[in-house]
Amino acid sequence: MKFIHAADVHLDSPLRGLERYEGAPVEEIRSATRRAFDNLIELAIEEEVSCVLLAGDLYDGDWKDYNTGLFFVDRMRRLESAGIRVFLVAGNHDAASQITRQLRLPENVTQFSDKRPETVVLEELGLAVHGQSFANREVREDLSDAYPPADPHLFNIGILHTCLDGKPGHEPYAPCTVDGLRSKGYQYWALGHIHNREVVSRDPWIIFPGNIQGRHARELGPKGCTLVTIDDGEVGAVEHRYLDVLRWARCVVDVTDSATVDEIYEQVRGALRQVLEESDGRPVAARLILQGSSRVHSTLRTDSDHWIQEYRALASGLGGAGMWLEKVVVETRPAVAMDELLARDDALGGLLQSIRALEIGAAETRGLAEEVAALRRKLPPELLFGTDGYDPGDPQYLTGVLEDVKELLMHRLLAKGGD
Repeated sequence: MKFIHAADVHLDSPLRGLERYEGAPVEEIRSATRRAFDNLIELAIEEEVSCVLLAGDLYDGDWKDYNTGLFFVDRMRRLESAGIRVFLVAGNHDAASQITRQLRLPENVTQFSDKRPETVVLEELGLAVHGQSFANREVREDLSDAYPPADPHLFNIGILHTCLDGKPGHEPYAPCTVDGLRSKGYQYWALGHIHNREVVSRDPWIIFPGNIQGRHARELGPKGCTLVTIDDGEVGAVEHRYLDVLRWARCVVDVTDSATVDEIYEQVRGALRQVLEESDGRPVAARLILQGSSRVHSTLRTDSDHWIQEYRALASGLGGAGMWLEKVVVETRPAVAMDELLARDDALGGLLQSIRALEIGAAETRGLAEEVAALRRKLPPELLFGTDGYDPGDPQYLTGVLEDVKELLMHRLLAKGGD
């Protein structure tokens, strides 16, 4: 017997704000969750699995319209035609309180109650599946505590959307412990909520498969599901299968050894090509980050828009499945010893010291925030919030702007005659 464990599909995730990224393949990214889900359906049919487990956050929130539900029902009917059962729990994004529209699901689909844990027994497979959905977005209690003990005569699977004992970057929903899960006696725990794949335990098997498709620049690398084979009532094989159709990547390039912008350009070309080669034939949305001490630091920073477009043009021309630079970040620093320049007892040293000493206090920050308040009100919500929200009135942002201005002034001075 085989089954597939997947989670955090976030079907039709809206991915707001993509339009503001120059050259972004908006439609390709927005359709990625559907195409990855289609890959899941194809894998289930190809592997002739007995069932598919979906451990929460099938949806990204309430449906914009019925098209999301119609898509899901259609794919479930394909599995029904292949004799494949589906078991799912709702998570924080698709809790009972979050989804206002409903469609009747095919007979092969079981969605577990949000009132209490339920158990479905498939006698012909020697299988018991236990699960409970989220009633509300914020579930703070340990749902697993009420799950029933294992049936000793069956292979027991628990489906649970949980933060487990807490994971950075994820809300602490339905917390539980490994020892608590083990105490139930199940052979496999199918978890969801954490978007990075993690094998928490092998005795018993406790797994987060991660999400099936990265949706933004923080969800990096390969994404997919877990294919499990059961032999004689025991886990025989656990395999991770990739389902993603577009891959997000960070490309960090240390330019310390490059003496000119042309050398850096060639170094970036090689690094981006390597990222593309490692994408398994998938298009890539990459964030390019330049780091290290550079003799051309000032050129990169003062003419950053030009170089951002140069690198974007470079990425788009690499061929293969295609690459788009989601962002270019210049984190280089000057190769010249700044401490020595600051210690100079001349006009240049004095100017550099004055610029370095500039500070902005809380009162000044509030004043600047008031000055840009009118601009902030004119910005669309998708620009203010989201993965890389831009808020011109944010004190931390304003402080960072001052640091950028100070650095720009210092390097302009150095470029004019630092020697």
